[in-house]
Amino acid sequence: MLVASPVVPALALLHPVAQLGSTFSVHPSTAIGIAALAALYLWRARVGPTAAASGATPAAGARTPTAAQRLAFFTGLALLFVSLNGPIHDLSDVYLFSAHMVQHLLLQLVVVPLLLLGTPGWMLRPLLGVPALRAVGTRITRPAWCFVLFNLVMAGWHLPPLYNTALAYHGVHITQHLMFLVASTLMWWPILGTLPELPRLSYPAQLLYCFLLTIPMSIVSVYITYADRVLYPAYSWAPRVLGMSPLEDQRLGGLIMWVPGGIYFMLVMSVVFFRWTTRGAQDDVHAAQVPA
Repeated sequence: MLVASPVVPALALLHPVAQLGSTFSVHPSTAIGIAALAALYLWRARVGPTAAASGATPAAGARTPTAAQRLAFFTGLALLFVSLNGPIHDLSDVYLFSAHMVQHLLLQLVVVPLLLLGTPGWMLRPLLGVPALRAVGTRITRPAWCFVLFNLVMAGWHLPPLYNTALAYHGVHITQHLMFLVASTLMWWPILGTLPELPRLSYPAQLLYCFLLTIPMSIVSVYITYADRVLYPAYSWAPRVLGMSPLEDQRLGGLIMWVPGGIYFMLVMSVVFFRWTTRGAQDDVHAAQVPA
């Protein structure tokens, strides 16, 4: 009988069949992409917003990312590297569907928010100077588009034909992960967006937005969890890890998406509500200080 515990994929990291103790697999495409993002960030941080706009050398006192922003961004890059290489990658691609769900949740719910929190708005503002990019950005960062695009990508890639194709062809798998990252960036923008020109939602609207995000994810999770057959047969051919059958592993993966994913958005809603009430209290104090 399946014990629905998110720790099973973590324990599976110790299984000898995955050969995880002796090597740490690194895929050059991920290392090159992550290094390029780090170099671009450091270059923009050095040039500064004023210099980037004028083409001049950075002026004294030009803004730079704060220490907290740098920490968030590079922590996000580190987690991106760990998610796409080493034990998590090996288990996800070959042995455990449930580990693949852990990987996807890390990419969508942890890596992308950290990258957004670490990127000040002025770093992105020059992109709005390109009329075509500004027009596209204005449209696709609207909350309705963010919601629809993210859920289409998330649900579509978990349909058996697309998911199994991604497992069979490495190039398609890379495309899947890139689409997850882009769609997740859009999904988080109404909550964590850093450009006033592409504004966030109000706090009450953010609460509703987060609640609505849990619905499509739950539907996909229920579809996977209660399936009476193996939807992703590539995992049926893999050596068994921790004695789980392919169907048990699949059900565990659905539960990981369903329960921790839902709880995560509940936590985000709590943070949004706290920020809303704190902002309201600050506004009340400011109003009291203004002379009548």
